[in-house]
Amino acid sequence: MSADQVLRLSEAELLRTSKRGLLRMLREVCEQLQQERQAHRQEVAHLRARMAEAALERQKATEQKINQTVNQPSAKKAEWEKDPPRGRRKRRHRGRAGAGNRAKPEPDTTHLNPLLQCPRCDTDLSERPTLDTPARIVEDIAPPPEKTIVTEEIQERKWCPTCQAVVSSRSESALAKSDIGLRANVLIAYLWVVAAISLPGIVAYLKSFFRLRLSSAGLSRMLIRLGTILAPVQQEILSDLKGGAMIFADETGWRIGGELWWLWIFANSRCAYYWPDRQRGSPVVEKILGTIFSGVLVTDAWCAYHQIVCVKQTCMAHIFRKVRKFRDAYPQYWSLVCFYRRLRRLVRDGERLRTQRRALGEAAFERRLERLTERLDELLAWNNPNAVLKTVLEKVRRQRDYILTFVRHEGVPTHNNFGEYIIKRGILKRKVSGGSTSPAGAMAYARIQSVAMTCQLRGLSFHDYLLQSLKAYIKTGSVLLLADYERQQIVTEKKAA
Repeated sequence: MSADQVLRLSEAELLRTSKRGLLRMLREVCEQLQQERQAHRQEVAHLRARMAEAALERQKATEQKINQTVNQPSAKKAEWEKDPPRGRRKRRHRGRAGAGNRAKPEPDTTHLNPLLQCPRCDTDLSERPTLDTPARIVEDIAPPPEKTIVTEEIQERKWCPTCQAVVSSRSESALAKSDIGLRANVLIAYLWVVAAISLPGIVAYLKSFFRLRLSSAGLSRMLIRLGTILAPVQQEILSDLKGGAMIFADETGWRIGGELWWLWIFANSRCAYYWPDRQRGSPVVEKILGTIFSGVLVTDAWCAYHQIVCVKQTCMAHIFRKVRKFRDAYPQYWSLVCFYRRLRRLVRDGERLRTQRRALGEAAFERRLERLTERLDELLAWNNPNAVLKTVLEKVRRQRDYILTFVRHEGVPTHNNFGEYIIKRGILKRKVSGGSTSPAGAMAYARIQSVAMTCQLRGLSFHDYLLQSLKAYIKTGSVLLLADYERQQIVTEKKAA
């Protein structure tokens, strides 16, 4: 008899039942309830296990989303595969009208605008006396030419008794076997790397404003050749970079024929080196910088830079951004907020200690730096962290040796903002052009961009340097290095003074 049947028995039926029958019914009901209780326990345990698995999956999905949005180089996805931006852009504050105006230049010509009739009622004013002649300065550019400048270059060939061969004169108007002049080459290179205009855009610009008709394929071959010529200059930039005291490094996605490549940058205050590569691992860093660097390497938290032997400083902006993402994703965990505040306070104390180094003396500075390191170790040894905080601690613990480098080394920042600034030029170019169509085109862009950005950092004219460098290449077969050009500029300035 089941428990439901027993519960439905009336009082009279229970009174008519013998004691042995009542005991038998009670035993059967107890056994049935025990079985149901065991089944319920198994079901509860199964549901709890499923809830734990679902919570773990949600946590992994949240961590994966955070890792995808924080400390990830741009263009891991193609521009056409990215989601459209949401929300309206914040408007920048407009400055005061007229603020920061430079002095007006001296006019080259003067143009008088006669007032012959009233602009309101067309009354004749030719016989009226002039009351006042206010003037203003107008700057403009030359009008587009009606046609290109076409020059016939005639070369002389003579017999050289010393070389025992027939030699020819060389023209400085264009490269060998090229019908495009040097000034056009320089302008095209500037538009391609500095202005970040695509090849079809350059073709349309030259046709509209200079009446110069070229094709995108012709421009591509021209720029690849120019990149090959500037290869020694790029190598010179890399040598100067390795000899510096500090290097900022970063990488971003690049597209070559629709495939994912990587554009690397290594830079300091005087040099910028760009390099395209298929890989995003440590072999690229070792190939460019070697296995040992005597200065400080400032990077984000990417593990590829850990293989090189040098003093490193990790970008704390990346770490703080990642911790904030976890904090915002799990607002129920107050421990994340506490960890973030303590880590931020520790870095600020390190910045304050660095500024007080001379006033404190080396002995006191070393003691305080040691105490700061102990505080960092205590923070990373958090007692009984939850699962989310444990994940954050593991990520920060991997960067433990590279967090306080800026305190000991003068001039080292806590962030990699300079590296982000240098790589922005490549990001802009990728967004406009979508990358490159061939590895040779990507290498040409990296070489020309390295020269252009280095000229900008050193305060040199990229246009003038490239023109003088190509002229030297035509004369001697060797390109003009940046160090030689800088010396020439110093001599020219001294003569002018």
